Amino acid sequence: MRKLLLALACVTAFAAHASAQTADEIVDKFIKTVGGMEKIQAVKSLRRTGKYIGDGGLEAAVVEENRRPNLVRQELNIQGMVGVTAYDGRTGWKIEPWNGKKDAEALSEEEMKGIVEDSDLDGPLVNYKQKGVKVEYVGMDEVEGTDTYKLKATLPSGDVRIYYMDTDYFVPIKIDIKRMIRGAEREYETILGDYKEVGGWYLPFSVESGLKGNPDRSKVTYEKIETNVPIEDSRFAKPAVEPAPPSAPDASSTAPKQSEEKKAAEAGKPPQK
Repeated sequence: MRKLLLALACVTAFAAHASAQTADEIVDKFIKTVGGMEKIQAVKSLRRTGKYIGDGGLEAAVVEENRRPNLVRQELNIQGMVGVTAYDGRTGWKIEPWNGKKDAEALSEEEMKGIVEDSDLDGPLVNYKQKGVKVEYVGMDEVEGTDTYKLKATLPSGDVRIYYMDTDYFVPIKIDIKRMIRGAEREYETILGDYKEVGGWYLPFSVESGLKGNPDRSKVTYEKIETNVPIEDSRFAKPAVEPAPPSAPDASSTAPKQSEEKKAAEAGKPPQK
């Protein structure tokens, strides 16, 4: 019995090691396919511009800016109203003018988790060990007729992403995301496509996302992605709240100014000349 248990332990350890090696191999091929670590690390900032299409056909112009190490700003322009969601490495904030709010306000827990993840310019798979991300190979699956390797990435926050990596090109074409929000698990789904080379790095120009199982999706199609554009710190910093202008005095509550003669008469003194 002891020998049997030892043999099972050895098989289990070998299987775990093999899976880890398979995950490393897939990630290595992914990095090589999209340009290599040197090309990726040479990109210090990204600016993406394109079109957002949301529920009910809502359209908006979108601008997304990332700068190392962990700065991000996202803008939506809806009929001239520009909304902003940003993170400066410490504070996450947003401005939503379509809700009648012109001042910056704090993000919700769910929004904060999302913006922190978006602030990682490379994504969790690049240098994942240094980021404290655990990546495991968990089998194969098919996505719309395409065979994929499945990688499970567990982030330091405890959130989980399942990457479906194309078996021919080793790039993710779908990502399942599980987040814990106030003790409840929420699942999202992202579809990636239309990879193009930008500054030596292949990036997706089409991103479709939404709640898993929900037919309503939002889609962003990027028209241009620029690398190493100069972006000032002020783009990511939360703007100060402008003080309200002083209110004008209420004329109805202000006593009219009395003449010198009337004041003197009331005091029983002759007026000065």
